[in-house]
Amino acid sequence: MLTKRYMLLLIVAMVALSMIFAGPSFAAKKFFAIATGGTGGTYYPLGGALAQALSTKLPDVIITAQSGNASVANCNLIGEGEIESAFVQNNVAYAAYTGTAQFEGKPIKNLRGIASLYPETIQIVARADAGITSIMDIKGKRLVPGDRGSGTEVDCLNVLKGIGLTYDDFGNVDWLSFAGASQRLKDRQADVAFITAGWPTSSITELATTSDIVLVPMEEDLIRKVTTMFPFYAKVVIPAGTYKGVDKDIPAITTMAQWVVDARVPSSVVYELTKALWEKGTHVLRKTGDQYAEAPSGAAIMAQTHAKGKDVTLETALDGMAIPLHPGAAKFYREKGMIK
Repeated sequence: MLTKRYMLLLIVAMVALSMIFAGPSFAAKKFFAIATGGTGGTYYPLGGALAQALSTKLPDVIITAQSGNASVANCNLIGEGEIESAFVQNNVAYAAYTGTAQFEGKPIKNLRGIASLYPETIQIVARADAGITSIMDIKGKRLVPGDRGSGTEVDCLNVLKGIGLTYDDFGNVDWLSFAGASQRLKDRQADVAFITAGWPTSSITELATTSDIVLVPMEEDLIRKVTTMFPFYAKVVIPAGTYKGVDKDIPAITTMAQWVVDARVPSSVVYELTKALWEKGTHVLRKTGDQYAEAPSGAAIMAQTHAKGKDVTLETALDGMAIPLHPGAAKFYREKGMIK
């Protein structure tokens, strides 16, 4: 029988051998994840494209995109140290950092910004036969305000506040993801849903191919009221033809999607990620380490993936940034002369 001493020596030897065969490249790997949103929204495809682009350019970092419950949940994941970075709405990021609104008394002080990405629009979609032609027509209907605790629900509540309504004013309220909301509308189990995402949004596009829909316009006076109450919103117009059956421009309001990160991620890592987001680099073959081709920026890859990716530009990288930048990101923007 092996003595405890020999058993200990055997375990140490096995660990040492595993480290030798793993090699220095394995030991040097860093893992970095991006929490996105549901599969029916815009965060999911863009986050996946960004992760793939960054992984190609940064061979020492294993970068993955993970489907999530979007803004509020993603901020909480960073606060709890369960994810390194995430896509969130700028208004939710501000509330999380300051401990206001749905984060009242529970600020997430380790939240930092990397970049603003693209505008996200509050899209109010209804079944064409639900009798909804104006925003006030949603009263008494069966509502899907977004997933519980999501950025979309926050936007819904802000709009409802602007028109003097609460959940009590609806026939039914059901909290669902974009895909779930689309299915409920298709099955005639809901009348109207709020979806905050870059347009075109896949869940609405798919719904419009099988069902007659309307996008509910927001009147000018309501837009002025909501944007005054909540300055992080701005007016936007969803162009006619964005979805099947939507044949006129639809006035709406928008906020910014942002890429945020845990303050505890090393500055050197965030600097390289920020640089890879905005600048071309060298494509590195993982198996041999040979540099063999120029790699496009993460922003360029996102532009090829989704229509909203075309709005991801360095010129708007700091728009709506209401939380502190991560020092690694700040270093990059300082080098570009965008901040002092």
